[in-house]
Formats: sequence, C-alpha cells, structure tokens
Amino acid sequence: MEFLFSSGLILLVLIVAGLALFFYFVPVGLWITAYFSGVRLKLLRDLVGMRLRKVPPHLIVKPLITAHKAGIYLETAQLEAHYLAGGNVQKVVNALISADKANIDLTFERAAAIDLAGRDVYEAVQVSVNPKVIETPPVSAVAKDGIQVRAIARVTVRANIERLVGGAGEETIIARVGEGIVSTIGSADSHKEVLENPDRISKTVLEKGLDAGTAFEILSIDIADVDVGENIGAKLQTDQAEADLRVARAKAEERRAAAVAREQEMRALVQEMRAKVVEAEAEIPKAIAEALRNGNLGVLDYYNLRNIQADTEMRRAISGATEEDADGA
Repeated sequence: MEFLFSSGLILLVLIVAGLALFFYFVPVGLWITAYFSGVRLKLLRDLVGMRLRKVPPHLIVKPLITAHKAGIYLETAQLEAHYLAGGNVQKVVNALISADKANIDLTFERAAAIDLAGRDVYEAVQVSVNPKVIETPPVSAVAKDGIQVRAIARVTVRANIERLVGGAGEETIIARVGEGIVSTIGSADSHKEVLENPDRISKTVLEKGLDAGTAFEILSIDIADVDVGENIGAKLQTDQAEADLRVARAKAEERRAAAVAREQEMRALVQEMRAKVVEAEAEIPKAIAEALRNGNLGVLDYYNLRNIQADTEMRRAISGATEEDADGA
C-alpha cells in the first residue's frame, strides 16, 4: 500500500512538472488571446519557436495585438529581429500608432532605426506632434558700449523624424542659440538697443538656420528675460589704468634706483679726485727742495712763497668763519 501511494505521488509530481514545462514552452493562453484578437499565429512554429529562439513571446505578441487593433499590420519576424537587436518593441509599436493617428509618415524600419540609435522614438513622435519648449541658461554678452547684458531664451522646437538618426540633440540647439545671442548683443552699439528691442535677438538668431544638422526644427525663439549686468568696459578701463599705474611706479622706482647708483658713483669719483689732488700736493715740497738744491729757487723766493701761502690760509680761515657766522645768524 505504501509503495502504491509513493508511486502515485511521484507520478502526480511528474505530471504537474510536465504540464508546467509544456505550458511554458507552449503558451496556449497567449495563443488563444491572439486568436480572438484577430492575430493568426502558429502555435508551434511561432510561439514555441520564440521560446527556442530565446524571445519572450509576450513581448512580441502583445505589441503585435496592439498594432493589429490600431490597423497597423506587422510580421512577427520584424518584431523578433528588433528585439534580438536590443530594441524596445513596445515603444516602436506605440510610436507607429501615434504617427499613424497624426498622419506622420513613419515606417517600421525607420522607427526601429531611431530606437536602435538610442533615441526614444515614441517621445520623438510626441514632440513632432506637440512642439517642445527648451529654455536656455542665462547667456551673458557685452554690447559695444561696454555694458553687459544677460538674456534667457525659450526655443520652441519640433522633432524632425527624418533627421533623428545622426542628428544633433538639445545640447547643440542650446549652444547655437547661445552663440547667436552673444553675437547679436555684441554687434549692438548700445545695451539700450537690446533692452528696447529684445525681439531683434530672436529675429537675428532665427535667421541663422540653427537647426541645420539637428534632430529638431526650430519653430520660434522668444526672449524670456533681459537684464543689465556689470559695466565691463569701465571695469576693463579701471583694470588697465591700475596696470599702467603699477608699470609707471615700477619704472619710476627703476629710475630712482639708477639715480641713487649714479650718485654713489659720483661720490666715489670725487673721493678719487681728492686723493689725486692730495697726492699731487705731496709732490710740491719735493719739487721746492729740488729747486733749492739746483739753485732754481732762492731763499728769499722761498720765504715769499711761504708768506703767500700763510696769507692765503688766513684769508681762507677768515672767509670760512664769516660764512659760519652768517649761517648761524
């Protein structure tokens, strides 16, 4: 009896496991749903084949049913190939349905290419139907009068389906619009012109064809805010004046140092000349003695010379005392 009970239990477990394995590889419920939705699928060839090809059947069948109900007829092979390539089947089908309802010419091949390129194809179709507004960060530029102007622009764009593959994104649009704003403000003679006519910026920027090579089509560029910034021209002039002043001070210090050095050189030269005079005066007694020995100078002449020297020194002493008294008075 126990043997029969154990055998029956094992048989039941095997049957349950077999049924679970069967319904895993043969998704009968999914096939029934597709059949009553009007999608004709082969149970073994299509659904079991998907299991063997390691493609989850529900990721293919449900988008296929959705597309069929929307009047878009696709093949399972197309959806399987897109899934195996790493694409999002459901988003591609949703994008095709939205494009069909909005009368946008979008084929499955193009939608799949856009999805595989890394872009959200469904969002792209939505942006193509409902334009998107991109706000630029504050852009600063300086007019010709030296006044800084800050501007914020709102760019209304629509997705260009034909250029979604290989086209530049929002960052390029923002960069190009910012460049156009800087160019327009920089060419203005006065910041007052920009404040009085902010639409001049949007018109000039819009005429540049900034959407070339991008995945968007620019519909309008509106200046949301314009503010006056710093007086850059005056600041630059002030900085230049300070720099010139530092240069002038450096040159003046250089000239002063050169003058001090020249003064020291001249003092040294004076001392050198005095030394030469003292040296020359030291030769005079020798010359007088030599003249006396040779008879070229008499004793009376010598005393007369001494008297003249004494008289000169006395006059010099008197003259020096007078000058000192005059200075003291």
